[in-house]
Amino acid sequence: MNLVTHLETWAKQCPDALALCDVHEGQRRSMTFHTLLQRVCGVSRQFRQRGLEPGQTVFLFYPITIEFYVTLLGALHAGLVVMLADPSAGRAFIAHCCARKKVDAFVGIRKAHALRLLVPALRRVTYAFHEGGYLPFSDVLKKEHDHQPAYECADDHPALITFTSGSTGVPKAAVRTHGFLLAQHRSLSQALRLQQGEVDLVTLPVFCLANLASGLCSVLADMNFAHPAQADAEKIARQCEDHGVTRCSASPAFFEALLRGRMPSFQSIYTGGAPVFPDLIERLTQALPDAQIVSVYGSTEAEPIAECRDASLDDLHRASAQGRGLCAGEVVDDIRCKVMRDAWGEALSPMQEETFLARECAPGEAGEIVVSGDHVLKGYLDGLGDHETKFRVGDTIWHRTGDAGYLDENGRLWLLGRCSEKMQLTNGSVLYPFSLECVIRHRWPQRRAAVISHRGRHCLIVEKYESMNPAEWQEFATDHHLDDLHWIEKIPLDRRHNAKVDYTALRAWIESTNRD
Repeated sequence: MNLVTHLETWAKQCPDALALCDVHEGQRRSMTFHTLLQRVCGVSRQFRQRGLEPGQTVFLFYPITIEFYVTLLGALHAGLVVMLADPSAGRAFIAHCCARKKVDAFVGIRKAHALRLLVPALRRVTYAFHEGGYLPFSDVLKKEHDHQPAYECADDHPALITFTSGSTGVPKAAVRTHGFLLAQHRSLSQALRLQQGEVDLVTLPVFCLANLASGLCSVLADMNFAHPAQADAEKIARQCEDHGVTRCSASPAFFEALLRGRMPSFQSIYTGGAPVFPDLIERLTQALPDAQIVSVYGSTEAEPIAECRDASLDDLHRASAQGRGLCAGEVVDDIRCKVMRDAWGEALSPMQEETFLARECAPGEAGEIVVSGDHVLKGYLDGLGDHETKFRVGDTIWHRTGDAGYLDENGRLWLLGRCSEKMQLTNGSVLYPFSLECVIRHRWPQRRAAVISHRGRHCLIVEKYESMNPAEWQEFATDHHLDDLHWIEKIPLDRRHNAKVDYTALRAWIESTNRD
């Protein structure tokens, strides 16, 4: 089944309902489900008429606007595979992505077409398209066309290719099929309580596909999607008022930005993609006492995995403050989640169910979080990355998240950070540094700090701030058997969510500091 079939359903049931809203060159725009389907069919028809065939790859290079989704859905409608790459990652990263997967067509805004000259793999692209005006060797995308049925495809027909950041090695290409996206839609619609008629502020682009499949109106946030932490709270609040926004899914960094300004009157908030600390939940609750606030845990390969709706903030605070990690909540219904003995860095051979169960950790015992299910990625493009992150139990493929954690006696999942960051302390005990970072977050709310091991030294790195007490931080480092205390102007964060500590960049910073 083609994912776009859901759009056809809503265009028929509620043609005049708004599907997408955005801000373009300072002007607010909107599009109904009926018009969206017409535009999608126009793009699909043009791709087919130019000679593109189902299964060929279209590299889409657009900012997150209505046109982005029209083109994306048009390509899927035609049975094409859409490839996306983070433009902020730089030309070398994009060149690597294009070298990994042959690109048959390039679609982008006018200035993006410069990549066709700068990236060798794109010079050989057969087809090119842009939005309007004259551009050499490129066709203008048509605006709309009468309805035509979407390409009928099997569940395993590839739909979307995205790339991991490559911060811990070679970037891996995640290939999402139509079946995968439909399964993810079903799981997200349940976990995020997606209801037709609601208005959602979109900050996480892939989530918009689930919205459109559920009949929601998606308002594309008026911000730079590459920098959610820099969102203008006043601008966002006005946009939400204009469109009657009722809900929002975003990274913690985005909500931190709103809390520093004017918080829109959301009825429900879903936040994830990075650690969601109890103090953020508490501050969001104070700002919106009547709103439902949920933290969601997942990854590129499996979204969602768990959700936390527990209103017992005191209990969560105490557990984090005592070094028990961060509560991710209940595992969602559509996924199997286990915690097995931590063997990260070691490839796992195929095993039988009995062997797998023997490796499973008891409640409260820390280990490696692994998942399986219909919306869990079965493998990467050309198998690059499968060796480290996949293993087979009988006929089932399991994904290794790389995250450490445990399941408590009530079946709730708790996070302890990355398995690769596990430390052996001088007193013989094992420490997952993220659990200590949770303790720090409780003691110094909203202060950013990180704990890492580098060249045999266990380091506490603290972001400088006014009114800091160095002696207090040194005492904390000593009490927790850490060797060194470093002060840094700004702790490096991940590009996508601006909220997770970039441990690789931190180690590079320590190296440069030691050389100086």
